[in-house]
Amino acid sequence: MTTLQDRARGAVVVLVSGGLDSMVVAGLVREAGHDLVALTIDYNQRHRVELAAAERVAQALGAVRHIVLPLDLTRFGGSSLTSDMPVPKGGVAPGIPSTYVPARNTIFLSLALGMAEASGARDIAIGVNALDYSGYPDCRPEFVAAFQALANLATKAGVEGAGFVIHTPLLHMTKADIAQEAARLGLDAGMSWSCYDPQGDLHCGRCDSCRLRAKGFVEAGLPDPTRYAAAP
Repeated sequence: MTTLQDRARGAVVVLVSGGLDSMVVAGLVREAGHDLVALTIDYNQRHRVELAAAERVAQALGAVRHIVLPLDLTRFGGSSLTSDMPVPKGGVAPGIPSTYVPARNTIFLSLALGMAEASGARDIAIGVNALDYSGYPDCRPEFVAAFQALANLATKAGVEGAGFVIHTPLLHMTKADIAQEAARLGLDAGMSWSCYDPQGDLHCGRCDSCRLRAKGFVEAGLPDPTRYAAAP
């Protein structure tokens, strides 16, 4: 598998949501000596506080460019993150939860691909994870491999031989691994945001994302800087 270290130094388009995972990916891009080009999608999500977190992350990591792209997915609905459906808080369960946003990573990677091709970048990084996650189908290795193949079939750059690589350095990490990686990189995990159902400026502590975040810090043996409305 091609890594960030294997690639020639240059710009990498990173999907920066403001969450812990995307923050660590951005940190790994910087550590590998690449220019960080941050792309944040404002899809009118319920957890809009993460947009401020994305801005903090991009600034802290020295992004050479940060684009916040508006895309109102509430017009489609179909998810408790883009509608009035309640966010589930009963714990991570089997099956695909209502917090799945239809085709979100396909949409976001397509936008990152367009930005990369337009700017001359050939590397895209995303913080998908296939271990400690909520069961979303667009976080699996098969999806990533298929999208990379699509990217190189669907673009002028790909057809002309200047292909794209989709980097997923967290794909096989646990949340504990990711928390430890944030600490190793010297990143302040407290500037990231994970909660699906913010309670003002507090993480709710009950949604899947809060539970997985808290579990990661506990298993990593690290202090959790997150401020929760209720203990996970």
